[in-house]
Amino acid sequence: MTKLSVNINKIATLRNSRGGDVPNVVQFAKDVQRFGSQGVTIHPRPDERHIRYQDVYDLKPVVHTEYNIEGNPIQKFIDIVLEVKPTQVTLVPDAEDAITSNAGWDTIKHKEFLVDVIKEFKNNGIRTSIFVDPELKQIEGAKATGTDRIELYTEAFAHQYSLGNEQAIQPYTECAVLANELNLGINAGHDLSLENIKFFKDNIPNLLEVSIGHALIAESLYLGIENVVQMYLQRLK
Repeated sequence: MTKLSVNINKIATLRNSRGGDVPNVVQFAKDVQRFGSQGVTIHPRPDERHIRYQDVYDLKPVVHTEYNIEGNPIQKFIDIVLEVKPTQVTLVPDAEDAITSNAGWDTIKHKEFLVDVIKEFKNNGIRTSIFVDPELKQIEGAKATGTDRIELYTEAFAHQYSLGNEQAIQPYTECAVLANELNLGINAGHDLSLENIKFFKDNIPNLLEVSIGHALIAESLYLGIENVVQMYLQRLK
């Protein structure tokens, strides 16, 4: 079964919009795990507009499933990850002013940088994953960095699938086949939803984990968070 990791950034965004501590991100992390999520994902950014750096520390004692910290490996991010030691670190090349992640790594251009960062994390017992576009050359480049896993950037698939274009899955399937041949673990995330998750999962061989935040939280406004987590788990079987 593909694991579900719930990205709780949107809960932090809601909290920050009003001030105070409602909703409480630590309690929410406890709850989604209790409802069946096999992981919790956060993506702290330098401006702390959603997840704050203090949240990274506060969540560590309560995440008893997989703790996945995403982010651009600037020095402050690296230092925090090395101190907290989550289950997994996912490296994302997002600009500081990006609304959300919008591109994968150029694993060829940034090979030397990624090799150094990944080596440091792995030496500290932290599983590594890097965010990549569905391009075969980028998968090959990812292998050369020494990463344990890749995370396929799925926005293009999600958009095309919503328009009825099921062929949009093809480059992702091809990349997954290559990743399996190269012994790279496969994660995926960005705009995956209840509408498209089963089709995506069924076409990606050995999909280990999906990280879902925006869609899952939005769907929960209508259907309830416990119910939505269970709906994802059913589709991921």
